[in-house]
Amino acid sequence: MMLATKGNLLTLAGGLRVKARVQHPQVKPRKDRQGWPWVFRYWSDEIQTDGTIKTLRKYQSVGSSKGEGAISKKQAEVERDKFLAKLNAPTIEVAVQQVANTGVALFGEVAKMYEEGYLGRENQIAQPTREKETLYLHEYIVPKWGSMRLNQIHPKAVEDWLHTTFDSWWTMHGVRAIMSRVFYYAEGHGLWEEGKRSPASKAKLGKKRYKYERRILSFDETARVLARLEDTIRLIIEICIATGARISEVLGLKWKHVNLDAGTIKIEQRVWHQAVGRPKSEDSKRILGIGDLVERFRAKATENGATPDSFVFQQKRAPGKPLWDSGIRDALHQAAKAEGCDFPGLGPHSFRRANITWRQQVGGSAIEASKIAGHSDLEMTGEYTFVTPERQNELTRRIQEKLAEAASKRDGKEPAAQPAPVAPDVPPNLAETKPVTTVLQIVRRAPKIPTATIGSSRSALIVC
Repeated sequence: MMLATKGNLLTLAGGLRVKARVQHPQVKPRKDRQGWPWVFRYWSDEIQTDGTIKTLRKYQSVGSSKGEGAISKKQAEVERDKFLAKLNAPTIEVAVQQVANTGVALFGEVAKMYEEGYLGRENQIAQPTREKETLYLHEYIVPKWGSMRLNQIHPKAVEDWLHTTFDSWWTMHGVRAIMSRVFYYAEGHGLWEEGKRSPASKAKLGKKRYKYERRILSFDETARVLARLEDTIRLIIEICIATGARISEVLGLKWKHVNLDAGTIKIEQRVWHQAVGRPKSEDSKRILGIGDLVERFRAKATENGATPDSFVFQQKRAPGKPLWDSGIRDALHQAAKAEGCDFPGLGPHSFRRANITWRQQVGGSAIEASKIAGHSDLEMTGEYTFVTPERQNELTRRIQEKLAEAASKRDGKEPAAQPAPVAPDVPPNLAETKPVTTVLQIVRRAPKIPTATIGSSRSALIVC
């Protein structure tokens, strides 16, 4: 986008004025300097700290006229023209664009453009994202940086502000990202030099830290908590455990998204503060296997008199509306507290983390866990994965057994018999699931498989 008028720059830069200028100075050797360098003088518009422009007369050297590496006058004139091509502005439009690229626009004006443009696209930006970024822009970012020009904002100042304003590492990370997107938006509209990093992106956040303890419930604790939940909330949590779906995605399910024959649910929307919208990302649109929960879904469909466009989980006092997630969180905390395993940060999302961890423990790969979770990269899947002490001991014992076996062979002794490894604490439906390879082999060998069998095999494949 070109800023075609001086008026646009006046608005964005708070009254800054520019003028057209074409320079073609003479190139001469400067005889009072070693090597008699070719020099020329030119006018340069310098942006001052108060945002005004001061025109200065400057010298520029373009090479030596004598000695080793000397160039001719013609070559010096070519270098002069290359240098001045970035400064010459034959029209006011070009002058405006040149000055705008230096970052003289006010951050607050660019933030307003970003909000009305990028954040205003309801069909492309999810409502939670739009509302979160708008909140931080209005309450924190613009009040602090809005009156400053883009080129007046420095990494150290942003870094100090982030660390003194926010306690959470993730909040600092999110606010820094919003500021960086404003600069990127400015770059796309000719208000920031192309390819130049934003000062916000250079701010250091320090070592990643978490507000709450990072943990998940064990299988035993999970079973005890589930036993204390009423049927509807228990089914919701079991869906989070079985599929790794976000709570907003589970509450956004309608019966048209449930395929009982295939044993799957289709994530096409989510509910956030009672507003139905698109999933978090394109990767979040996916089909998930529900395993042994098919009959529970079937019974609920019969009980509720399900129709394709009705929500699977509705409010009792307001039929037709999806459940609030706050009630589910409260019920979870009460059940966990009664079992002595409650902790700050426990919620439906904890079971999404558990699903990603357990899925890999029972033989699924990190790539499978990432795809099923709807993550855009494996790095985020790694953030969700917990290596429990039980799993660590299991892997440690395997290493120790290998080492003991090697030592016995070296000494010419038979390796000592090792006790059979204790089976990991895995829910029955996961423990009995065949490895992915086995399921694929079974499907290939069978010449004809009834539809019901194929559906159950798919479910097993997805749960692995």
